[in-house]
Order: sequence, then structure tokens, then C-alpha cells
Amino acid sequence: MANSSGDSGRIAVDAMGGDLGPAEVVEAVRLAFHEFPELNPVVLVGDEAVLRPLLVKTRLDQDARVTVFHASEVVTMDDKPLQAVRRKKDSSMMRAIELVKNDGAGIVVSCGNTGSLVTGAALKLRTMEGVDRPALAAVIPRENGHFILIDAGANPDAKPEHLVHNAILGSHYCRVVLGVASPRVGLLTIGTEEGKGNALITEAHEQLKKIGSLINYSGPIEGFQVFEDHVDIVVCDGFVGNICLKSWESLAGFVSAILKNELRAGPLRMIGAAFSRGAFRALKKRINPERYGGAPLLGLKGDILKAHGSSNRHAIKSAIHAASEILKADMNHRIETDIARANELLHQAVA
Repeated sequence: MANSSGDSGRIAVDAMGGDLGPAEVVEAVRLAFHEFPELNPVVLVGDEAVLRPLLVKTRLDQDARVTVFHASEVVTMDDKPLQAVRRKKDSSMMRAIELVKNDGAGIVVSCGNTGSLVTGAALKLRTMEGVDRPALAAVIPRENGHFILIDAGANPDAKPEHLVHNAILGSHYCRVVLGVASPRVGLLTIGTEEGKGNALITEAHEQLKKIGSLINYSGPIEGFQVFEDHVDIVVCDGFVGNICLKSWESLAGFVSAILKNELRAGPLRMIGAAFSRGAFRALKKRINPERYGGAPLLGLKGDILKAHGSSNRHAIKSAIHAASEILKADMNHRIETDIARANELLHQAVA
């Protein structure tokens, strides 16, 4: 497929990687174009023999904004990351990443294997100048709005400077996705007193103070402050972040199930639930993980958006829209400038 200057504005969607199959992905594209008329063009990457009938069924075959890039293989959830990169070179995931690498698209959206996506993207796209490790940034609801959790699982073995980079990456993403001009950054730890936490947190705290006005650093925060209107960005390593993210998703599902069961426990409760239906719908919308649909993998020379493996059409639709907004914001140039300045300040402090 020939590239043109317009290709770099396309969204490459890995159509084969999700748990619910390519039909759900194609339906998500239909919904996205219906709800967001100004959406960037989409290229569906996957088995053309499977995708073409689905496009006909949804009438997207007549839409010039949707194209197909054939890929004969699929990365499964059981594939080991390095093996997926090396042995499944014609997979929908790897071909989508290569489209970004070769300016055939501007961003990848994938519901596929997280480890394979992170590994493939890091190897094929490489990190930005000055960034050692990429980080996943998830949007999570809190009091009076939402916050960014970074890293949500890309780099479990972080160094202090990685957390500094996460703070910068998260700040730029927060401005784009949440519209916060000067987002407050908090470092997740077990206590807000100076020196409280492990060696990683203690050193990261000192380094975050040294980069000055590059970020709006509010200091360390504890777990019980995370869901208060205390900070806009929660910085941590990928090990802690992934546990936090999955715990929140599990808790949201648990609370929803408990409410549903309790409100059906008797006639009076069911009548009360009927009168409160609007409030419950608002609550469901607030805590629904589908609202933002995915977490971008930040810090690479190219944009990647990771959606949950079990994402349905509405979650994938949200991820596609988020991908379009990321492309329009052109974050990476601003991030590179701030990363370079942060590294310079940290180097001066050591010298």
C-alpha cells in the first residue's frame, strides 16, 4: 500500500485482537463515525476475507473513510511477547504497528495481548529521545472528575527517572484528554511524610522536586487520597499501577452487582429503585470503564492506544475517538521538549 502525507492521519485498528472478535470491532467503527463525524479515517488491519463481509453488513464498504490492510495472522492472549513479535510478523497487531512506523497511519488501537503490544511497539517504534521506558496512562473516575494513572502496567521494574518521565508524559496526556491546563501530579506511596516509602519512591520524590515548573508537583499521596479531588495525575511504577487499575475495575463491577441484587431484594426496594433510576444511570456512567476506552502507551516515536481485551463495541468506539483526539493534539513534540529539559536538570543536580 502506497503511503501519502494523508496516511499519517489514519487510525490503524487491530481488528483481530479483541476477545469479542472482529465483528465487534467493525461495529465499533460504525458507531464511532456515526457519533463523531469529524473522526480521522480508519484502516482496519486483519484478515480481509473476514473483514470484507462485515463491512458490507454494516454498510461501511461504501465509506471512503474506512480501508482494509490485510494481515494473515493473529496474536492471541496466550502468545509470549517476544515470540509474537518474532514469529507472527504478519499478525494484525504487528502490521498495525508497522503502519505507524512507516507513516501509513498515525496511531494504533488494539484490544490484543498487552505484553505483545508493548514489546512490539517498543522494538519497532523505539522510545522518544531521552525516554528509557514507555508507560500506559489510564483514565479513572474520582471525586469531581477523573484522574490519570501512570504507569498502568507497561514497566513493572521502574527506576526513579522513569517515574519522573511518567509525570511529564501524564501531564501532557491529561491536558489533552481531560482539558486540565496545569494538572496536579501526585506520587503514590504509603505515607506523605518525607522519607516515607521505599528507595524508589524516596529518590523519585527528590527528582520530581528538582524539575521545577515542568510539572505541577503536589508531592506524595496515599491510597485513600487517590479517589479524592486531590491530584489529576497519580504516578507509580507499572507493577503497582496495574494492580490499582485491575482492583478498581473489579471493585466497580462488585459495587454494581451488589447494588443490583440489593435493589431487587423486595417490592419496596424495587419501587425505590424505580424512582432513583436516573441517579443509578448517572452512577453507572461515572464508573463505567468504557467511557474512555483505552490507555495510550506514551513515550514512543509513534502513538499506541491499548484497549481492554474484553472491550465491547462501545468501549472500542471510545478508544477510536480518543485516538483521533491524540492525533489532533500532536502531543509528542511537546513531550520531547519537556523530557529533554527534565533530563538536563537531573543531570545538573547530579553533577
